[in-house]
Amino acid sequence: MLYAVIKALLSGAIVALVSETARRNAALGALFASLPLVSVLGMIWLWRDSHDSARLAAHSEATFWYVLPSLPMFLVMPWLWRHGMAFWPGLALGCTLTVALYIGTAAALQRFGVSI
Repeated sequence: MLYAVIKALLSGAIVALVSETARRNAALGALFASLPLVSVLGMIWLWRDSHDSARLAAHSEATFWYVLPSLPMFLVMPWLWRHGMAFWPGLALGCTLTVALYIGTAAALQRFGVSI
């Protein structure tokens, strides 16, 4: 239980650091947010919990494939907000687009024999 609390606190501290940095300096906050910190932490926790190289490799490869369809969200949402859409609907549309692209990516990759 203590281990889960430590993981949650450390992970939450990183999110807080990113949001506080972005509040003061948007570019630096974006740089921190773009770092694969969550992925790296996930790999560290997975390795510590399992020491399973095959599972770690599968996780890392799947992360790569899921990052690609998430990227358009970071162009669509700012465009929506700059053109008058409110924050919450813009966020919802960006997230909906990302989910649709995840599904499409998984289906496309499956046709090429890549399972994620």
